[in-house]
Amino acid sequence: MSRSPINPDIPALNGVAPSCVALPTEKPVKWPTVLAFLEERMSAVSPAEWRERFNNGRVLSTRGQALALDAPFEGGTRIYYYRQIPNERPVPFEETVLFQDDHLVVADKPHFLPVTPGGRYVQNSLLVRLQRKLQMPQLAPLHRIDRETAGLVLFAVNPVERGAYHALFSGRTMRKTYEAIAPASDSLVWPHTRRSRLEEHPAQFYRMIEAAADSIPNSETHIDLLEQRGPWARYQLSPISGKRHQLRVHMNALGLPIVGDQLYPDVLHGPDDEEDFSAPLRLLAKRIAFTDPVTGMKRSFESAIRLDWPCV
Repeated sequence: MSRSPINPDIPALNGVAPSCVALPTEKPVKWPTVLAFLEERMSAVSPAEWRERFNNGRVLSTRGQALALDAPFEGGTRIYYYRQIPNERPVPFEETVLFQDDHLVVADKPHFLPVTPGGRYVQNSLLVRLQRKLQMPQLAPLHRIDRETAGLVLFAVNPVERGAYHALFSGRTMRKTYEAIAPASDSLVWPHTRRSRLEEHPAQFYRMIEAAADSIPNSETHIDLLEQRGPWARYQLSPISGKRHQLRVHMNALGLPIVGDQLYPDVLHGPDDEEDFSAPLRLLAKRIAFTDPVTGMKRSFESAIRLDWPCV
């Protein structure tokens, strides 16, 4: 499995930190070269692409030296490589830096932009854009929101402080508020709390489902009505837990799927389909508040993005 560690001998390339692979210590050795190992174990990248990366000096030793095509396999060592997406489609929306000091960067992420590199997006990720824009290769996200969701994302400036900030998100001392536009309801009473057990869909890994009603809940969302315009309403969503797609699944379970949702209740857009930038998910990470564990200051941030109402 690859990961993106901090290694001072391996610089970022175009704002992208290298990924790392630990070579296994299997006996007898199955692969004569590093290339043979990568071609077999990381076959999502074609052999031609791996050879191109070697030829371009984008597969490195732990000391930052470019490896040759015939570099011998040495179990127990680590190699580094740079991800590259040929003809990566740009995301035509810009992020905004709302706050920056010696400890934190707070950004307003537009719809469709992933927080970190993955899949079809490397250069077009919030992390890489900010690392380049701010000239901070050490910048690291403290949490994530879905690529389809817009709004606040926090980053740690100093690697040594990341653990303290991460603890805020793993506990319940971080107060997060979202907004969503969805159908109005004539039957539900506000405010409303949705609790359920969320599990990965058995056949579609990119979706979540609610388990049987008698299952032990692992997710909770507080929902309130902010305003109504004809058949549509703007809601405030306060997640108490942080399960994947929690807000989208909970709203859909109430019969109020969020406008622009391509996964709930039905899959209208698969992970490999071409993006339709004209139909954003109307979900926004609006506010976040906490006590800074490093400075002790009270922190509160609010997104400047406004959700567009659908046409009536």
